[in-house]
Amino acid sequence: MDGHGGEQAEPVTTQVCDGVLVITLDRPKANAIDVPTSRKLYAAFDRLRRDEGLRAAVLTGGGPRFFSAGWDLKAAAAGGEGIEADHGPGGFAGLTEFFALDKPVIAAVNGLAVGGGFELALAADLVVAEEHAEFGLPEVGIGMIADSGGVLRLPRRLPRAVANEMLLTGRRMGAAEAVRWGLVNQVSGGHGTAVDAALALGRRVAQGAPLALRAVKEVLRETEALDVETAYARMRSGELPRYRAVLDSEDAQEGPRAFAEKRSPQWRGR
Repeated sequence: MDGHGGEQAEPVTTQVCDGVLVITLDRPKANAIDVPTSRKLYAAFDRLRRDEGLRAAVLTGGGPRFFSAGWDLKAAAAGGEGIEADHGPGGFAGLTEFFALDKPVIAAVNGLAVGGGFELALAADLVVAEEHAEFGLPEVGIGMIADSGGVLRLPRRLPRAVANEMLLTGRRMGAAEAVRWGLVNQVSGGHGTAVDAALALGRRVAQGAPLALRAVKEVLRETEALDVETAYARMRSGELPRYRAVLDSEDAQEGPRAFAEKRSPQWRGR
């Protein structure tokens, strides 16, 4: 899944492995993202949302060097895409504003994730990075701001001082430092290891009850800015349909029954 096709090859490809949708962004040389690519990425993530047979997705970059260099500056410089171009319903890269996506996405960062590429990784739920991977937001150096989630998500994922440094100086963070701060879940090893490690994580996710996975994402999304007491009230309010569906589901009865009978649960998604 790391090989490049020619310049005219499809920039976004998908493959299903054990209920996990593997999405590969493959635009040589840097996997930069323009408007058509954003829309293709959104289509892949929307397939994840709609297909009941899919439990999670792994997102990676084609080639050995870049996960993604972010916004396609050549397309912007050519005048075809302005700063406020419409990247489609999922926002830049199809995911950064896809708030209704209720299934987990794992970023398998196989190289440089800079600018919008880092913002794309930040929009994922879990991150696996190869040991040579680097993360950075260089926007201030080109007269811009990381407004596809970087300036919003990074301070919630890192200590404020560290996030401020990255946003204000554009300095890169390596995989070893990223895992120490909890920005990355695990470092997979050398070149070509991220996808396999992310798939292993995705298979573990896919073993969970599908309604419960969706409910976890819903509750996290709806309560992340609240204090614990207010978050409890929001969760118990009856206004979170995914959470309510879990409580009333057959799967909520099947899980304890399977545990007691010492067998694997048979999830029905209802």
